[in-house]
Amino acid sequence: MAPPMTRETSKLNRRAFLAGTALCLSGTAAAAQMKVADLRGSIDSADLGLLPNAADDQTAQFQNAVNRAVERGRALFLPAGTYPVANLRLPSGTLIVGVPGRTRLVYQGGGGQLIRAEGVSNIGLQGITFDGANRSIGDFTEGLLHFVGVRNLVLDNCDIAGSSKMGVVLDRCSGRVENCRIYGAAEAGLRSNEADGLAITGNTVTDCANGGIWVHRWRDGEDGTIVSGNRIERIGARYGGTGQFGNGINVFRAHGVMVTNNRVTDCAFSAIRSNSGSNVQILGNSCLRSGECAIYSEFNFQGAIIANNIVDGATTGISIANFMDGGRMSVCSGNLIRNISEDGPYPPEVAGFGIGVAAEADTTLTGNVIEGAPKFGMLLGWGPYMRNIAASQNVLRDCGTGIAVTVVDGAGPAAITNNIVQGSKLGAIKGYRWLEAATGELNGSSRYANLTVSGNQVSA
Repeated sequence: MAPPMTRETSKLNRRAFLAGTALCLSGTAAAAQMKVADLRGSIDSADLGLLPNAADDQTAQFQNAVNRAVERGRALFLPAGTYPVANLRLPSGTLIVGVPGRTRLVYQGGGGQLIRAEGVSNIGLQGITFDGANRSIGDFTEGLLHFVGVRNLVLDNCDIAGSSKMGVVLDRCSGRVENCRIYGAAEAGLRSNEADGLAITGNTVTDCANGGIWVHRWRDGEDGTIVSGNRIERIGARYGGTGQFGNGINVFRAHGVMVTNNRVTDCAFSAIRSNSGSNVQILGNSCLRSGECAIYSEFNFQGAIIANNIVDGATTGISIANFMDGGRMSVCSGNLIRNISEDGPYPPEVAGFGIGVAAEADTTLTGNVIEGAPKFGMLLGWGPYMRNIAASQNVLRDCGTGIAVTVVDGAGPAAITNNIVQGSKLGAIKGYRWLEAATGELNGSSRYANLTVSGNQVSA
């Protein structure tokens, strides 16, 4: 290990860092220029008595350095090295900048968390590794980093690793979490509650034991969080259950959330699960090898657009469910769904597994391509719970039953028109009472007044 850095060598390293960074000014974006300008006015932590790679706990020195930098209206620059700390409190105006991948704050335990900020504004953390070292976090916090009521929070290009609970917890916060890497959390990687203008973009969340990114609210309400361009991999379901945990992106009671252009792979349950989230948009995501339903919009939601996603490997591709509980009004279009399995993570319930797309109320299903769903390519309605379903111009190949539509008494209208159904082993378009086949082929039939089934191309 290198010897401890002195104040003199720290100053030289800072000058060299700033000189190298300044070379990037020519032709870079305004945002990059701002970051360099921030560093030019920064305070070196060594000038405030905080040295990297110290053997002893540096909490007091670190907190003093943060406070002094804020008092002077400056950024605090942390040279590369390890800083053993715990229970730091960030005041308004904190800006701490490290050397990405080389500036490490290591949690020392003691029953608290690594960092907390509450009721403050304009907090920026950039280029820092926050290492929980898998040490126990206190009973009165849920994350290694916990922010409460923070306005304009920015976490940029940081690593959050080894939390014994969640990696990052954001309660009633606004701002951005971007270009960060969150891994090894014993619960969820990142959880937001009651956000107020939050963007979670360009992050990598991997190997978390209970969830990836959670966008939650304590009560139903407008949220508007943007979850975009993230890479989420290997998410477990430590607490078990039937879908409450083990999801790559989980939206709960939060309205107006946008989940776009994420790559979500190898989740124990869903890649993307929206529970009671109205006006949710789930667009352009790649969802691979999900252990249960890949994309869910369920329970008491009104309004969902699920479009242009790729689902490869799941027990159900897309489920738009729970009309009984008020789930209704959606558009499901342009999705590609393949390699669906009947083997789920728990004994099958309700309709079971092996379904390409399931939908119940006030929904259009258009332009989807579904291949290899062993039970149903599409399941329209469930028992009496169906209303205003339009399924048209979809392509279904090599499914058990191509399109299954409920014919239980009390079901509402459905139109099944101009689809291509090829290679369905148990029938192309058939009526079901719950899970029992109740009709022969329905294409062209007028047997049920509430069903229009016409213009579909069926082949072996």
